[in-house]
Amino acid sequence: MNPVSPKLTTARYLTRIPWLLISAIVFGVLGVFVSSWFYAGVIVVAVILIWQLWLIPQQVKRLGWLETSDELLITKGKLWHTFTVVPYGRIQFVDVTAGPLERAFGMKQVQLHTASASSDSTIQGLPVAEADALRERLAIKARERMSGL
Repeated sequence: MNPVSPKLTTARYLTRIPWLLISAIVFGVLGVFVSSWFYAGVIVVAVILIWQLWLIPQQVKRLGWLETSDELLITKGKLWHTFTVVPYGRIQFVDVTAGPLERAFGMKQVQLHTASASSDSTIQGLPVAEADALRERLAIKARERMSGL
């Protein structure tokens, strides 16, 4: 499997960790001024923070994709592992997106749209050039396979 950019770990930290820190601070302030029971919230948020610090790199390590002759394979997940097989003939169109944080880290996200509304065909954290090249290759292969149907 082809790995995604390791910068995705930092990007995920920057989107999740600040909210946990803010929550811990709010619970701490409420514990000082309202009731000491709010310190339990600080402990819960601290446990979640430690969990996220461990989980995020594990998830990013397990994100991967592979192009075969007939389909695109996508794997993801540490605790709940998902393995998605997308036949090229089922691809309707391919989106390449990048939010502000992804652009800052030089990454994009490739999302495949198929006839099935329930398929999770997204590859996050691809370097910009790789994402654009993958989109182009998938569009060509999808056109070739669709013309044969």
